[in-house]
Amino acid sequence: MISKIATLGFLAAVAALAASPASAQATLDTVKKRGKVLCGVSPSSAGYSFADDKGVRKGFDSDVCRAISSAVFGAPDKVEFVPLNTNIRFQALQSGEIDVLSRQTTLTFSRDNSLGLDFGPVVFYDGQGLMVNAKLGVKSASELSQAAICLLPGTTTLQNLEDFFKPRGIKYESVVFEDNNEWRNAFFSGRCDVITSDRSDLASVRAVANDPKQFVILPETISKEPLAPVVRQNDSNWKDIVSWSVNALIAAEEYGITQANVDEKLQSKEPEIQRMLGVSGDLGKMLNLDNKWAYNIIKQNGNYGEFFERNLGESTRLGLTRGPNQLWTKGGLLYSPPFR
Repeated sequence: MISKIATLGFLAAVAALAASPASAQATLDTVKKRGKVLCGVSPSSAGYSFADDKGVRKGFDSDVCRAISSAVFGAPDKVEFVPLNTNIRFQALQSGEIDVLSRQTTLTFSRDNSLGLDFGPVVFYDGQGLMVNAKLGVKSASELSQAAICLLPGTTTLQNLEDFFKPRGIKYESVVFEDNNEWRNAFFSGRCDVITSDRSDLASVRAVANDPKQFVILPETISKEPLAPVVRQNDSNWKDIVSWSVNALIAAEEYGITQANVDEKLQSKEPEIQRMLGVSGDLGKMLNLDNKWAYNIIKQNGNYGEFFERNLGESTRLGLTRGPNQLWTKGGLLYSPPFR
């Protein structure tokens, strides 16, 4: 005999399923019907997402959006970029205004478990830093007592400041700006002593200064900031497409597959490369995509290393080294699950 408690538990489970979003498992169909991916990005962040002098959006996060477009449509330009400030980025995704958020967004416990969102693989391992004008003569974060610090809302930066400064008895003043441009300009104009964000973002801010050498990023890294693309919950197929598009970029670099040699690699005898590029197997069909989905990503956009070097690397305005964003085979943290 079924107990009353078990019956109630079953009914509660059915009710929970009935209450789940009607859009579950529907994002890919919606994207295909629309004919483009709606991708949330930063309004203006050098190296990550910015419009060039012809209005073409460039940057690492923008390239991730193009990789998803290539996976779905076999073309990198079936994407509409939606610029979003930090304080509305999650709402835009939750409401369906965008299909994916690719915007220097940190994966945290609370975000992953309380917003109705799912994070894809980490695309950039970062940490929060602090930047000052060299004229202040400050060499360490421990010297920032009573400093005014520029912040953006809707980020993890304020909590990280509290976690770092409070145990050290350092008092400071937080100055919050709603808009990225106001935030940067307030720092450049001297309204704040310090600006804080992910270290890569600080390099982006410094890159657009009239005199980048005037600004110094302090040595302390006060948090862990693993940045990842974000999608809505309850659509495992769409999450898999976004996640494996990122994994394809990382695996391609590991296997030495580049935009220039991917056609040559179609002749590879390596079973994993054959499966990934769609020469054998049906990995694409498992994603409800063409079996050439990963080939299209690499052929049209390049691999992870190519993304990094053209947008963030040492030859760019940001001048970043790979650091933890190196492949695991070279001492870094980047690691793709196997294509099998």
